[in-house]
Amino acid sequence: MRILPVPVDHPDAAKLDDQVQSEYLERYGDTDLAPMDPAQFAPPRGLYLIAYGPDGTPLASGGWRSMERDDERGEEYADGDAEVKRMFVVREARGQGLARRILAALEDSARAAGRTRMVLSTGDRQPEAIALYRSSGYEPAVPKFGFYRTYDSSLCFAKPLTGG
Repeated sequence: MRILPVPVDHPDAAKLDDQVQSEYLERYGDTDLAPMDPAQFAPPRGLYLIAYGPDGTPLASGGWRSMERDDERGEEYADGDAEVKRMFVVREARGQGLARRILAALEDSARAAGRTRMVLSTGDRQPEAIALYRSSGYEPAVPKFGFYRTYDSSLCFAKPLTGG
């Protein structure tokens, strides 16, 4: 198993994104409408990772991007935030700890880049994701933030990257 940094618009990332969008459509009846600018995931202000199987098949992905307080958009981020996006594992590779490994690598990268808090939003129809985030030290974030902050189905979580 190899976890490699790639641009968020890499062809393998697009393949995985198509699959995650299909899953969102199944679970929520719509795709993810939140804007994602590939430039936001370029180091040192972000990172996008793909886990590859032994045969080179892309199996999992995840990324982070720097976010700051922005009263104009009113999305409730705080200065120093690193927002997790597009955490996904293909169905046949689930249960192998890939998401946990990617999440830990994203946290390490964000911490090294000087980010102070990891934040993410997920939906209430993704119990696997909720369990992963809670077991990884994420707590419900108040106030809610991001594109889906006003949606009842949106759950926001945060984890400090500094201190104990």
